[in-house]
Amino acid sequence: MSTPLVNSGSISSTGLGSGLDVAGLITKMMAVESQPLTALQTQASTLVNQLSNVGKLQAYFAALQTQSNALTSAALWAATTATSTDPASVMVSTSHGAVAGSHAVTVSRLAANQTVTSNAFALNTFGAGSLTIELGSYDSGTPAAGFSAKAGSSPVTIKLASTDLSGLRDQINAAGAGVTAAIVSDAAGARLSLRSKDSGAENAFRLSASETIDDGDPATGLSALAFDASNLGSPMLRTTSAANAELSVDGIALSSSSNTLNNVVDGLTLNLRKTTASEVTVTVASDTASVKAAISGFVSAFNTLAGFIGSQTAYSAGSKTGGALQGDQATLALQRQLRQVINQGSSASSSWSRLSDIGITMQVDGSLSVDSARLDNATGNLPELSKLLITDGSGSADAGFARRFKRLADAALSGDGMLATRTASLQARTARNSKSQESMQKRLDLTQARLQAQYSALDTQMASLNALSTYMTQQITQSNKPTL
Repeated sequence: MSTPLVNSGSISSTGLGSGLDVAGLITKMMAVESQPLTALQTQASTLVNQLSNVGKLQAYFAALQTQSNALTSAALWAATTATSTDPASVMVSTSHGAVAGSHAVTVSRLAANQTVTSNAFALNTFGAGSLTIELGSYDSGTPAAGFSAKAGSSPVTIKLASTDLSGLRDQINAAGAGVTAAIVSDAAGARLSLRSKDSGAENAFRLSASETIDDGDPATGLSALAFDASNLGSPMLRTTSAANAELSVDGIALSSSSNTLNNVVDGLTLNLRKTTASEVTVTVASDTASVKAAISGFVSAFNTLAGFIGSQTAYSAGSKTGGALQGDQATLALQRQLRQVINQGSSASSSWSRLSDIGITMQVDGSLSVDSARLDNATGNLPELSKLLITDGSGSADAGFARRFKRLADAALSGDGMLATRTASLQARTARNSKSQESMQKRLDLTQARLQAQYSALDTQMASLNALSTYMTQQITQSNKPTL
């Protein structure tokens, strides 16, 4: 006797056909299969973060290198500043080679450019002709006893076309003859003013005019532009005579064609602005402000670097997490070297042996602080301070502190240095990780395709069995019905 299957039924599910949740089953199985890929992706993220932080470390070391270079520059320690007790009369500046000290300056006359001016012109037209301009110096006297041409200068003859006053001005200015022309106008009319481009007695000038068609009147046409200080009858009037500056420095009488005297004393430039009624004292001093600024820039760069290393290698007990470079041996080695530079004394200076002696001390967190008062005191002895910081000793013990940091930064940033090596290692690991991910992804794609095929076949088979089960149930139910 057959056993009825009234209690049996198909596998219930929300799936299609067989009722199997094929997609859900494959998703769950692939989640397990994908765990190695997830681990690789997590590792890749860590590597990228580490690479980024090593890049920042390089940038901060480069900043320290820049500041170390600035601090070890010989030009910084040789720099000077200059002041004047009367800058309205005598301005002063310094350059390389200036020596600290003071100088007494008196100015009796400023250098001047010669200026000559025409009478007001009744007619604003000029015929063609020529104007010859000669640079040189006039002898003393009124009228001047004579004129001497400027050494190395030749007369310039300007061929002038018939024109108005503005055209005449433009033609003179275009000639490059050592004078400039301008039109000065007032109620009386327009005048032509000629001025030597450069100051000094040797840059005076005389003018010779020639008209193509002479009107016979020296007061009109181009003839009105003639000038010679040795001839009182010259049509143009000299309003300013060319002159040299006359001054004395520390009692030594000096003459200059310019009001700017470069290297009048080694490395010292004077800019004369007014004559003086009494001595003006100009003082040259070592540029301690720039030295302190360079030290401040160095300390700032060090603190940025030290702070970054500290945060990236630290471990938080509260969150149980570490910085991106925690345990990174290259970074920890650099941290130790930075502290060793600070902690090791130097024999370079006979006055101080440690940075703390000049007010630069290391704090608990590894940063540096600056005692301004002690540093100011140290800058009062720049020769010894420079020895403590920039001496290029044969070894670490007899080298200056800034020199040591420069060497450390140079080594760390070199092509085969610690940071370049660490970067190359991380890049290689990142590349290997990427290849492993690609390989793993291909394997997972094949696994998913295989599972999809297997479960699709199972789904088809189960669907067929379900249909058979339904058919058999219907047949048994029908055969169990009582016969009437």
